[in-house]
Amino acid sequence: PTTDPGREISVLENYAHNASYVSDRILEDNLENDLRSLSLSKRKTSIVQNSTPVVTARELVLKKCGQEEPLPFEECYSKSVLQNCQKIGEGVYGEVFLFKNPNGGTSVMKVIPIEGDLIVNGERQKKFDEILSEITIALELSNLRNNNDNKTSGFSEVQKVCCVQGSYPEKLIYLWELYDETRGSENDSPDIFGEDQLYIVLQLANGGSDLEAFIFNNSLQAYTMFQQVACTLAVAEEELHFEHRDLHWGNVLLSTVDKNSKVTFRLDGKNYDIMTKGVEVAIIDFTLSRIECEGVVIFNDLSLDPDLFTAEGDYQFEVYKLMQKKNGNNWQRFEPYSNLLWLHYTLDKALTALRYKNTQTKVHKEYLGKLRQLKDEILNYNNVKEFVLEYF
Repeated sequence: PTTDPGREISVLENYAHNASYVSDRILEDNLENDLRSLSLSKRKTSIVQNSTPVVTARELVLKKCGQEEPLPFEECYSKSVLQNCQKIGEGVYGEVFLFKNPNGGTSVMKVIPIEGDLIVNGERQKKFDEILSEITIALELSNLRNNNDNKTSGFSEVQKVCCVQGSYPEKLIYLWELYDETRGSENDSPDIFGEDQLYIVLQLANGGSDLEAFIFNNSLQAYTMFQQVACTLAVAEEELHFEHRDLHWGNVLLSTVDKNSKVTFRLDGKNYDIMTKGVEVAIIDFTLSRIECEGVVIFNDLSLDPDLFTAEGDYQFEVYKLMQKKNGNNWQRFEPYSNLLWLHYTLDKALTALRYKNTQTKVHKEYLGKLRQLKDEILNYNNVKEFVLEYF
């Protein structure tokens, strides 16, 4: 494809051009808009090589970690750090630990085994090319807090990314067993991993409790939560052509802050202040997300996961089908309406499922009415930016 001769090709773009797992269909789509696609799909299709030296996914991941080779676990996290640690969650991808920082505060450590042959938690381990996409999305969204024209701190802050190698630390195995005894784990014990096992460790700021667990004072707090989520999505939509695609109530975290504090968003160079009323949002989990950066479209080809669209019950599963209907099952294409669908879902949860302490007050009833009105109107817009500019 022809490119702008004055534009420098990014390392990521070069990698995407040479990567052997981008489908022919996706490459053809990109001939029109000069964007390479870095898909998380498992489909393997070869692409004609260009003359630029080939960079591997492994090299790119290590570069994003600031490393040349994988490090032993204890070089990234000392035994003293792991002593102040507890397991707080898990997923098919791996384990989640909370630890005290030596310089104060708490952080979350997501430990993801990669590249091994062992089946873990019923799934094959992610390869470097797949984890590259996840790391890139997390970093790009986190870095929006330092951006100029479009700025938000509403995405989980990535503090560090490491690639480590070796057996699972004994302390973390002990914490896994403790969690299993007290809460029950659906995961395999990490004592299965040998000395050659590779992991990606994502260190994130502690974003608090998810929407499902959080107890609000009243619906005014839920209203400001919704405003923060909407503005965060609008900023990322504008800057990165971002779609979250899986923004259920487990992926919106809330921390308690000073009730008189405010958060500032910048959209197209204009600042918008939102009073927190005591709650601050952090959006997490970009496994299914889509962004454009460095001349590359990064997305997860959900057409290869038909089971996602057959589940029933919660409105969450209906949203997957509505997204699919809207984009015609083409997950490479930017369709910001998907973000509106998840905001509609969030409003539905605020009205039917979130927990409130003070339900008899005038302010609670007033803001339930405002949330109801938003739910009735939000799907009339084309994207979140359009909605935010009119409402806030």
